[in-house]
Amino acid sequence: MTELEHFRAQKDVFFKIHPQSPLTAEQQTTFAGLRYFPEIPALRLVLPLEPFAERDTVVMPTSTGDERQYSRVGRLRFTVDGQDVALTLYADADSGAFFLPFADALRGRETYGAGRYLDPEPLADGQFLIDFNRAYNPSCAYNDNWSCPLTPLENWLRVPIRAGEKLFDEAKSLAASA
Repeated sequence: MTELEHFRAQKDVFFKIHPQSPLTAEQQTTFAGLRYFPEIPALRLVLPLEPFAERDTVVMPTSTGDERQYSRVGRLRFTVDGQDVALTLYADADSGAFFLPFADALRGRETYGAGRYLDPEPLADGQFLIDFNRAYNPSCAYNDNWSCPLTPLENWLRVPIRAGEKLFDEAKSLAASA
């Protein structure tokens, strides 16, 4: 079992049994696992950050109509399927934790319509590890009671990112257990 397969298996166990799972108790009884794209090593990237001269504060609306504040830290540029793309890296206004929401060309069909999230790992010399194989759906993708920041338009990509979690489909999750 690869490290990524182990990570995914642990996540499925968490979703199935943990009281802090984003699934409802009813969903947990029939949950058979999340659906993922196959691992693509080329989508595990070490990228330099192009910091913005000023860290503008942005207010992101959430899935429940609330708002959350983030600062725009900088831009991450890379190539996917021969196309140059860029994503804006954010930091939580309160904690300073890095946040990288994105939506790809598959949104609403194969990936969650409001976008997915990445947990960028800061490295030395202003670089970040960005692993799209670990892209995940926000908690509101599973349960409307969760409040999740919506991906800003500047992070909507025109290319497909066939890595990470797929769109949650409760019926397919249930069918996988049959």
